[in-house]
Amino acid sequence: MCGIVGAIAQRNITPILMEGLRRLEYRGYDSAGIAVLTDDGSDKHGSMLRVRAVGKVVELENALAATPAHGHLGIAHTRWATHGKPAERNAHPHISGSLAVVHNGIIENHGPLRKKLVALGYEFVSETDTEVVAHLVAHYYSETQDLLGAFRTALNELHGAYALAMIHEDQPQTLYCARMGSPLVIGEGSGEHYVASDPLALLQVTDRFRYLEEGDHARLTNTQCEIWDRDNNTAVRPVKRYEHAAFSMEKGEYRHFMLKEIFEQPQAISDTLSGILAKDHVLTAILGPDAETRLHEIENIHIVACGTSYHAGLVARYWIEEQADMPCSVEVASEYRYRTVVVPKNTLLITISQSGETADTLAALRFAKDQGYLATLAICNVAGSSLVREADWRLLTHAGPEIGVASTKAFTTQLVALLWLTTALAQVRGKDPERIASNVAALRKLPQIIEQALLLESRITTLAERFATKHHALFLGRGTHYPIAMEGALKLKEISYIHAEAYAAGELKHGPLALVDEDMPVVSVAPSDALLEKLKSNLEEVSARGGQLITFACETVDQSEDNNHEMISLPWVEDCISPILYTIPLQLLSYHVALVKGTDVDKPRNLAKSVTVE
Repeated sequence: MCGIVGAIAQRNITPILMEGLRRLEYRGYDSAGIAVLTDDGSDKHGSMLRVRAVGKVVELENALAATPAHGHLGIAHTRWATHGKPAERNAHPHISGSLAVVHNGIIENHGPLRKKLVALGYEFVSETDTEVVAHLVAHYYSETQDLLGAFRTALNELHGAYALAMIHEDQPQTLYCARMGSPLVIGEGSGEHYVASDPLALLQVTDRFRYLEEGDHARLTNTQCEIWDRDNNTAVRPVKRYEHAAFSMEKGEYRHFMLKEIFEQPQAISDTLSGILAKDHVLTAILGPDAETRLHEIENIHIVACGTSYHAGLVARYWIEEQADMPCSVEVASEYRYRTVVVPKNTLLITISQSGETADTLAALRFAKDQGYLATLAICNVAGSSLVREADWRLLTHAGPEIGVASTKAFTTQLVALLWLTTALAQVRGKDPERIASNVAALRKLPQIIEQALLLESRITTLAERFATKHHALFLGRGTHYPIAMEGALKLKEISYIHAEAYAAGELKHGPLALVDEDMPVVSVAPSDALLEKLKSNLEEVSARGGQLITFACETVDQSEDNNHEMISLPWVEDCISPILYTIPLQLLSYHVALVKGTDVDKPRNLAKSVTVE
């Protein structure tokens, strides 16, 4: 959500910083600020000039028009309030003496550090966790007069997630930065260096970047880029050219936006997880400074959503009830406010929407305001949307622009956000720490697992030919994979116009089995979980009636197949991320079936990307 831009250059860097902030506006924020070491055009550098404003970047521009900033070194920031309300005193950069710092992330131990610094005589003027960083570095610098050493010592005391950029009047040619749990890149220019939380912020000046790794910190001048790892060993981070097409509004090398967005999922998931995971737990403070207390008060969950987002909520119900031991109900938003809603004590309402403007979901949120909920939470991909603005809490999915009508990366990032929330609820309720750490580890490796699943495309391309003449299909799943089967069926019908329905596999004998014959493809998801043997029995029922079985199965599952049964292997993963993994081949299947059918993949008939009418 927050954004960082910094620069050390041979020209006035204020326009670079401001353009960077404008390019980061899509991430959502409530205040903005800039700090520049000023000069008058000569070699003599002046003092630190800081300008901050509440609201949009244009408000900061107006403030700079009244107080111009000209200099060769500076940092800038857009902030979304976590610790401290939106106010100029809480906006970044934060200053301690002659030092200024900007920060993304959460400093979990800011409380005890603040007490320590107050005892040392430091005065705090903001409510933020970031001001702790400024005073901490300033304190160690006052003792040693070694700015790099002071920066390192301070970093060793910080717990949580951070991306940092720092400047000091005593070193007017040097920019410091560090990352732990939040992304930060170094941009390479001609006799210039830049830093940013997102490469998009710097594409107006460079397309060459060094990507800092966990625990890295760096010192930059016009001509030098020194990087060290968490053990203070010199680290080499190669310069990589940014692939503009991969994350732009153009299709680039891809035939359709939908395929491009399917392949963007590893990056989208990585971006969504940025800054919200610690080593073995999740950072609940991303929801606000009182999140830990408020989350502990929650006793029930209601989830309201439409379409694909509704399927994400159905998966979350399994997670929440199993891991957080908390009742959870999920409802279609278009039905929710047209019945009598009974709200148990201390219930959190979660609304899920890709656009944040879905009419039924937004109306449900507004309806819920008078129903006695403890709080409301929006899970959304658009920071400035109505849903995000009107909810008490927000959890953003950083999927980036999604152009294809059939949602892909928005869905998987919603699942990631919901698994994070499940873990947060379990954490504050004192559930098994090993389970919580396992969830965090699984989420960290998820982008790489998704990369492996995308390698199945060539196999699925061949498989899609089977659907060329079909008019109907069944999708089967059990447990958390039943909603994934529902999502697979929805994708197929959306873009190929093949009638597809999903069932909990145990329901086959209660009616759907009558539809099964040699012309009915039956797609199932078969992870290696506690329900596998039950699912195998259900598939035998299909096979005995001549149905064409297509099974996406864990690599540990018996791979026996025949003319009527084709199996595609996926890597074994922990149960908690399995639904996200098994979504990928179903997306690819629907896409390639649509290609075979010759339909308009990105703009299927009768559908709109954002349903803004009831």
